[in-house]
Amino acid sequence: MMLLITILEASMTHSKEDGYIGKVEFSVENHKQPYEITLYRKKNNKEWSYSLNFLKDSGGEEEIEALEELLEEDDEIYEQLIEAAKSKLQEEE
Repeated sequence: MMLLITILEASMTHSKEDGYIGKVEFSVENHKQPYEITLYRKKNNKEWSYSLNFLKDSGGEEEIEALEELLEEDDEIYEQLIEAAKSKLQEEE
């Protein structure tokens, strides 16, 4: 099942010490609350890690669990969130 994801806001920073850190605020079709995903990639790592939270108010446990499962299974949606953050990349000195 393909869920419609709407990007609300995105940002990413990069530094030699920390690697990449991105944040994407987004809503998911038929979910009551929007989410925030924080993306991390250390400088010597090719894999992204993430932390998923509700953006403001807590929503249903079932909804966030369903979204986490979707992110694990659907690379396209995960890549969409990564690309949204990467498009806002700010290089730090």
